[in-house]
Amino acid sequence: MAFIPVVDFEVYKLGTSDVTDKNLQELCEEIRKAFTEVGFVYLKNTGIEQKEVDRVMDISKKFFLLPEEKKRPYSRGSYANNGNHGWVSSETESLNPQRPGDLKEAFNTASLQPDINWPSDGFRDTKVDFFMRCKELSLRVLKVMALSLGLDSEVFLKAHNYIGSDDNGTTLRSLYYAPVKAECAKKDQIRCGEHSDYGSITLVFQSQEAGLQVLNKNHEFISVPSIPGTVLINIADLMQRWTSDVFVSAIHRVLLPPGNDSSTRQSLAFFVQPDNDAIVKCCDGSDKYPPVNSLDYLLSRFNLSYGKK
Repeated sequence: MAFIPVVDFEVYKLGTSDVTDKNLQELCEEIRKAFTEVGFVYLKNTGIEQKEVDRVMDISKKFFLLPEEKKRPYSRGSYANNGNHGWVSSETESLNPQRPGDLKEAFNTASLQPDINWPSDGFRDTKVDFFMRCKELSLRVLKVMALSLGLDSEVFLKAHNYIGSDDNGTTLRSLYYAPVKAECAKKDQIRCGEHSDYGSITLVFQSQEAGLQVLNKNHEFISVPSIPGTVLINIADLMQRWTSDVFVSAIHRVLLPPGNDSSTRQSLAFFVQPDNDAIVKCCDGSDKYPPVNSLDYLLSRFNLSYGKK
């Protein structure tokens, strides 16, 4: 049996409208099992097609292959309206601060504003179209998650009203892992250090190259392949707090490729964050975790991964 279950989302796929909470019962049970036991699930039949993913990866790769001086004007930190939007150069970020900088580049689509600096014709439109598709799927998953816990179906949705605006930190992140020889890497350096995600849930779309690993309950890292036609979804830290540890935010990482592997790796990650002003507190009424402001928590995690004290 696979470490991470594959769950069929057909009953609530994008485009379906006449769905009752009762119709979702079996789906809720499968989602709850995956998120309590593993923290990750593969969803198939979501309504997001491979050609949509390929389109975003293609336009992202064209950007990543530009000379550094062409990418620098789009750097993260140079956008006044959103500090997380833009290009992140290789080794800038350490998702495990105990390791050297991660061997990856990223472009964070954290703002959808049309009048900010975008790299090329079609870049913004392609990113925004996919962002909105991921948003719609995410809201459906959040509803199923609430129902799976016996909660009101809107309990998580009410804290995600502003996805796609500058009042919400949700980000579509294009990730590019350039070819690398292990002997050229620094001591303990990998493509993406061990970490858990920060917000509610994350949607992940991987290219076929291996590397992603997830820590299981036995504290062993298990490889997580790309399964064509699926979306990999995981629980993030604020959701674990929200559910008083019922849903598990699992540690994961991306390793260097094997010695003879000179291929690139790409992925897209849609990091779903509650609205900036949302206060996340345990939905079971306990005080297992103190209430926390969504934006404050996000910024504290950025400070760690970008080396600011």
